[in-house]
Amino acid sequence: MTVTGQDTDTNVDGDMDGDMDTNADAVRALRGLEHDTASVRLRAALAIGTAPDPRFVGRLVERCAIEPEFFVRDMLTWALTRHPVSVTLPALVREVRSERAQARSQALHTLSKIGDRRAWPAITPAVLSDADDEVARSAWRTAVVLVPEGGEPTLAAALATQFGRGGRETQLSLSRALVALGEVIAPALRAATTDTDPRVRAHALATRRLLRDPDAGFDLAIEEAKRVVALGGSGQEGR
Repeated sequence: MTVTGQDTDTNVDGDMDGDMDTNADAVRALRGLEHDTASVRLRAALAIGTAPDPRFVGRLVERCAIEPEFFVRDMLTWALTRHPVSVTLPALVREVRSERAQARSQALHTLSKIGDRRAWPAITPAVLSDADDEVARSAWRTAVVLVPEGGEPTLAAALATQFGRGGRETQLSLSRALVALGEVIAPALRAATTDTDPRVRAHALATRRLLRDPDAGFDLAIEEAKRVVALGGSGQEGR
């Protein structure tokens, strides 16, 4: 009986034990995502990304929506990029429509890292103009990554509707997204520099400066643009 038991442990139960060990590791990692200590959650996300399993995707996405620490969220995103796109893409696209702002923002950020253009239909005008600045900023960056060839002018026009929005970081994010599209943004810039809203005109002028000189600092560009607008100019003479 002893010999038989040893043979069984080696040939059959050995495989079962391996599966049980794997499942135990998975359970520990998933529990780790809920731990009170951020470093433990970070290690859990790293472990899941190192040994990806489609069964983990739902929990990773759920955690992204509530994780308070940026560096842990970044690791969660990395872990998701390690899983099959066929599993992650549908889950993330659904999350873009979540009622929770962080869920939307992190899902968009993760989609930008995956870079699969099949997610492009999720980048709707409503998403690009999301009321939450963090979500909108994530949407702008993601849109530039996912926009299909030939769709850049339409995207530029949609992004231009957000000129003048928010504070420095929000405006800088929009300018960077537009500049990344290149010269196709010129018509949208021309229209915005004659807008009746001085904030819109100044932001458009600063963006045009960055398009021409990528090394120009945004703060300098926006202050210069504000001076032009304050003097009653649109900057059109400098086209």
